[in-house]
Amino acid sequence: MSDAAEFGAFLKARRAALDPVDLGLPDGVGKRRVAGLRREEIAQLAGISVDYYTRLEQGRARNVSDSILDALTRVLGLKEDEVAYLRNLVDPKRRRPARQRPQHLRPELRLMLDAVQTPAFVFGRCLDVLAWNALGGALSFDLPATPRNERNIPRMFFLDESTKDLHPEWNTVAGEIVANLRAESGKYPDDPRLAQLVGELSLGSEHFRKLWATRTVHEKARGRKIIHNPVVGELDLYYETLRLPDDPDLALVVYTAQPGSETERALGLLGSWIAESTAAAPEEERIRP
Repeated sequence: MSDAAEFGAFLKARRAALDPVDLGLPDGVGKRRVAGLRREEIAQLAGISVDYYTRLEQGRARNVSDSILDALTRVLGLKEDEVAYLRNLVDPKRRRPARQRPQHLRPELRLMLDAVQTPAFVFGRCLDVLAWNALGGALSFDLPATPRNERNIPRMFFLDESTKDLHPEWNTVAGEIVANLRAESGKYPDDPRLAQLVGELSLGSEHFRKLWATRTVHEKARGRKIIHNPVVGELDLYYETLRLPDDPDLALVVYTAQPGSETERALGLLGSWIAESTAAAPEEERIRP
């Protein structure tokens, strides 16, 4: 899909998600043939012609100005991530170049990762899992046993049914992963590997295909997640994502528990289990990311 076509498809999806009542318009959703606002209503609220807005949705408009983007942002109620996504589509100079070479960790980053006393990961482009510390590796996915080229969060999440046992809030997490991946596609719309991943997931998962079609864009960098760990049971965790200033393609994600909570005690038990398992395993089975 071309940039202009994707721009139009995004506008159409956001228009359909709006409730006219929230904007003070008559005849709420229940009295309309389709959900959302009409094209002429968006055009009127944005101060542009219906013909021009129609051409935008049909992918036939070029050189969209900042003033038009600002007006659409206001009317559609777009958030920061969504605005950045649109601006990347209309201005190729904002995009990051697609890199084909594999991503690697600096030794210093590896040392820092191992020093973190809670579950921690380093993610790369396309939400690849590049590295983890001991607690991270035992948190949910069986990362050490997963082939290196398959260590990708969307692929593992949508193509492995067992993730529904690990994540009690699976539907919520699924939506967040797809929204993150859509934000990633805005930064690298010309990345063939990302396009290949989206194609693979669309063919292999109907749920992914439906979520991708909503064109929800949100680069969620922090939050709370419930994980059912197969060793110690349910974990109630908070996470923060830290982008590296000298390489924004790398993200350090750290999970923490409330001090004195059951989850903090469970993480301690998980750490002990890891230490015992590592000590008992033959040297050749001690896989390091």
